[in-house]
Formats: sequence, structure tokens, C-alpha cells
Amino acid sequence: MITTNEVKYQVKTTDNAPESAKFTLLAAKKTYGFVPNLLGYMANHPALLQNYWDGNENLKKNSTLSGKEQQVAFLAVSFENDCHYCMAAHTSIGQMHKIDEKILNALREGKTIPDKRLEALSKYVKSVTINRGRVPKKDLEDFLDAGFTKENVLEVITIVSLKVMTNYINYIANTEVDTAFQANNWVKPD
Repeated sequence: MITTNEVKYQVKTTDNAPESAKFTLLAAKKTYGFVPNLLGYMANHPALLQNYWDGNENLKKNSTLSGKEQQVAFLAVSFENDCHYCMAAHTSIGQMHKIDEKILNALREGKTIPDKRLEALSKYVKSVTINRGRVPKKDLEDFLDAGFTKENVLEVITIVSLKVMTNYINYIANTEVDTAFQANNWVKPD
């Protein structure tokens, strides 16, 4: 059996990445000011990197949720999937979106969010994640009753699928949290 400690990947850069990954890494560097370790690992398989990057960019352009709501959803998935890297990164991004620290702390601790609409979003995202899309009828009804739409239901699937890509590679690669996100390092509470 292979464990994550036995599989080692090189963090690719714009200098040593496969040609088909370089354009995306350059775009990431332009966007973030650095190439996040996550994307450097993804560049070992350019199709994974490109699918994630394009999916994320498409979500930004066609989202039915606000930036704040997207970050709540990303954190909810990453909490359920126990992803140290994504929790640190999306907490940092959530701070950039001016999400109240009480909300961020609740998401990081697995507690009730002190905002009914965002709590409904988080609960629904967690249900989709835990149940692998086989969401109980009540969970779906509660989400829609909180003012979300049928299109939001589909967007949650998009968000969960994007986070599955990032959460899973972070398990395999044991991705080191970038300096930019280290203030928000995270370990799932018991």
C-alpha cells in the first residue's frame, strides 16, 4: 500500500514545468504574484492543472454566488475533506473578501455560522460532499428555502468538484502551505 509519504512530486515552476503547463503557471504568477505550491504540484500532470485552472476561471466568470459565498463553500468542502492547504488558502482569500472573522472561525472549527444564509450554504455544501451528491431531500429543501436557486444547486456541484481536485492532490503531495497563507495554517479540530 502506498501512503502519501511515499509519493514524492517536484513542485514545478515556470522554468521546469512541462511546456503544456507553463502558460497556466505564468498566468497564476501574474494573478497571485507567485506560483502556489498546489499549482506547482498539479503541473506534474498538465491536464489536471489545466482542468482546475479553466474550471476556476469559468466559475469566476459565470458564478451565481457572490465571492463571499464561494469562499464559504470552498471552506465547507475543504473542512469536510480535511484539507490543511485549502483551509489555509481559502481562509486567507476569505479575509481578502472581508468575510467576518466569526464566520471564518466557525467554518474552520466546524461550528454553526452566525449568518443563517451562509450557514444554509455551508450545510448544503457539506451534505453534497459527505453524501457524494446523494443529498437527502430535506437538505436540498433547506438550501432552497434559504433563498438559494436551482442554479445555485448546480454551482455547488462545480465548487465541490474543483475542491475534490485540489483537496486530493494535497493529500497525495502533502502540499506545503505557501508563505502567503501560513498565518492561517489549519488542523481539523477533534
